[in-house]
Amino acid sequence: QVQLVESGGGLVQPGESLRLSCALSGSIFSIYAMGWYRQAPGKQRELVASVTSGGSTNYADSVKGRFTISRDNAKNTVYLQMNSLKPADTAVYYCAIMDINYWGQGTQVTVSS
Repeated sequence: QVQLVESGGGLVQPGESLRLSCALSGSIFSIYAMGWYRQAPGKQRELVASVTSGGSTNYADSVKGRFTISRDNAKNTVYLQMNSLKPADTAVYYCAIMDINYWGQGTQVTVSS
Protein backbone atom coordinates (compact mmCIF):
# COMPACT_ATOMS: atom_id res chain seq x y z
CA GLN A 1 0.00 0.00 0.00
CA VAL A 2 1.46 3.33 -1.08
CA GLN A 3 1.52 5.96 1.63
CA LEU A 4 2.85 9.51 1.80
CA VAL A 5 3.22 11.13 5.20
CA GLU A 6 4.03 14.83 5.49
CA SER A 7 5.42 16.51 8.59
CA GLY A 8 7.05 19.74 9.67
CA GLY A 9 4.26 22.28 9.32
CA GLY A 10 3.41 24.79 11.98
CA LEU A 11 3.01 28.41 12.96
CA VAL A 12 5.93 30.77 12.39
CA GLN A 13 6.51 34.49 12.19
CA PRO A 14 7.35 36.30 8.96
CA GLY A 15 11.00 35.87 8.04
CA GLU A 16 11.38 32.56 9.82
CA SER A 17 12.02 29.13 8.32
CA LEU A 18 10.41 25.70 8.26
CA ARG A 19 11.40 22.40 6.73
CA LEU A 20 8.70 20.06 5.50
CA SER A 21 9.33 16.35 5.09
CA CYS A 22 7.41 13.76 3.13
CA ALA A 23 8.14 10.07 3.54
CA LEU A 24 7.01 7.47 1.03
CA SER A 25 6.31 3.87 1.95
CA GLY A 26 5.03 0.97 -0.08
CA SER A 27 6.64 1.85 -3.38
CA ILE A 28 9.96 2.58 -5.03
CA PHE A 29 10.69 6.21 -4.22
CA SER A 30 13.71 6.79 -6.44
CA ILE A 31 11.89 6.36 -9.75
CA TYR A 32 9.32 9.07 -9.16
CA ALA A 33 9.20 12.79 -9.74
CA MET A 34 8.03 14.38 -6.51
CA GLY A 35 6.29 17.68 -5.97
CA TRP A 36 5.20 20.01 -3.22
CA TYR A 37 1.90 21.80 -3.76
CA ARG A 38 -0.01 24.22 -1.61
CA GLN A 39 -3.57 25.40 -1.29
CA ALA A 40 -4.56 28.56 0.51
CA PRO A 41 -8.15 29.21 1.61
CA GLY A 42 -10.30 30.18 -1.36
CA LYS A 43 -7.52 29.53 -3.85
CA GLN A 44 -6.65 26.75 -6.24
CA ARG A 45 -3.92 24.27 -5.43
CA GLU A 46 -0.63 25.35 -6.97
CA LEU A 47 2.68 23.65 -7.63
CA VAL A 48 5.38 25.11 -5.40
CA ALA A 49 8.38 22.98 -6.31
CA SER A 50 9.24 19.70 -7.97
CA VAL A 51 12.20 17.39 -8.28
CA THR A 52 12.66 14.71 -10.91
CA SER A 53 14.05 11.24 -10.31
CA GLY A 54 17.35 12.57 -11.63
CA GLY A 55 17.38 15.50 -9.23
CA SER A 56 16.38 18.35 -11.51
CA THR A 57 14.31 20.97 -9.71
CA ASN A 58 11.70 23.52 -10.64
CA TYR A 59 10.09 26.29 -8.60
CA ALA A 60 7.14 28.61 -8.74
CA ASP A 61 8.24 32.20 -9.29
CA SER A 62 6.75 33.20 -5.95
CA VAL A 63 9.17 30.97 -4.00
CA LYS A 64 12.33 31.10 -6.10
CA GLY A 65 15.34 31.99 -3.97
CA ARG A 66 13.48 31.23 -0.74
CA PHE A 67 12.43 27.57 -0.98
CA THR A 68 14.57 24.55 -1.76
CA ILE A 69 13.28 21.10 -2.65
CA SER A 70 15.53 18.09 -2.15
CA ARG A 71 15.25 14.35 -1.98
CA ASP A 72 17.02 11.57 -0.11
CA ASN A 73 16.41 8.34 -1.96
CA ALA A 74 18.02 6.30 0.80
CA LYS A 75 15.37 7.59 3.20
CA ASN A 76 12.50 7.61 0.70
CA THR A 77 11.93 11.22 1.66
CA VAL A 78 11.47 14.54 -0.08
CA TYR A 79 12.03 17.83 1.73
CA LEU A 80 10.97 21.42 1.27
CA GLN A 81 13.19 23.95 3.03
CA MET A 82 11.27 27.20 3.33
CA ASN A 83 13.17 30.35 4.29
CA SER A 84 12.12 33.98 4.61
CA LEU A 85 8.52 32.93 4.99
CA LYS A 86 5.78 35.44 4.25
CA PRO A 87 2.13 35.58 5.29
CA ALA A 88 1.31 34.83 1.63
CA ASP A 89 2.95 31.42 2.09
CA THR A 90 0.20 30.40 4.51
CA ALA A 91 -1.49 27.29 3.11
CA VAL A 92 -1.90 23.57 3.44
CA TYR A 93 1.14 21.98 1.83
CA TYR A 94 0.86 18.64 0.09
CA CYS A 95 3.50 16.39 -1.31
CA ALA A 96 2.69 14.27 -4.32
CA ILE A 97 4.06 11.54 -6.52
CA MET A 98 3.70 13.45 -9.75
CA ASP A 99 3.97 10.46 -12.08
CA ILE A 100 0.89 8.77 -10.65
CA ASN A 101 -0.91 11.80 -9.18
CA TYR A 102 -0.85 10.39 -5.67
CA TRP A 103 -1.14 12.83 -2.75
CA GLY A 104 -0.34 12.99 0.92
CA GLN A 105 -2.77 14.26 3.53
CA GLY A 106 -1.27 17.73 3.79
CA THR A 107 0.35 19.77 6.53
CA GLN A 108 -0.65 23.27 7.60
CA VAL A 109 1.84 26.12 7.37
CA THR A 110 0.80 29.42 8.93
CA VAL A 111 2.95 32.53 8.74
CA SER A 112 1.70 35.26 11.02
CA SER A 113 2.97 37.81 13.49
